[in-house]
Amino acid sequence: MKKINIKGVSVQTWARTVILLLALAGQLCVILGKKNGLLDSDQWQEYVTYALTVIGSVWSWWKNNSFTAAAQKADKIMKGEKSDGN
Repeated sequence: MKKINIKGVSVQTWARTVILLLALAGQLCVILGKKNGLLDSDQWQEYVTYALTVIGSVWSWWKNNSFTAAAQKADKIMKGEKSDGN
């Protein structure tokens, strides 16, 4: 299993993570009936939408953010920065 390197995570990554969590919390509120009433849809459609949101967003979030030391080193190489020798 890959080890997560919290110290090397960029501010942009943390911002995307917080926004993602807020979006998922909003989706959960819709499922639990805490909605504004603008849209009237069947309950099963809300569950399917939430499931697709979770699966798609978590997958793209993980693929686009570098939490492991190896991924962070690869980002530095890709950007042309000098590596710290790890």
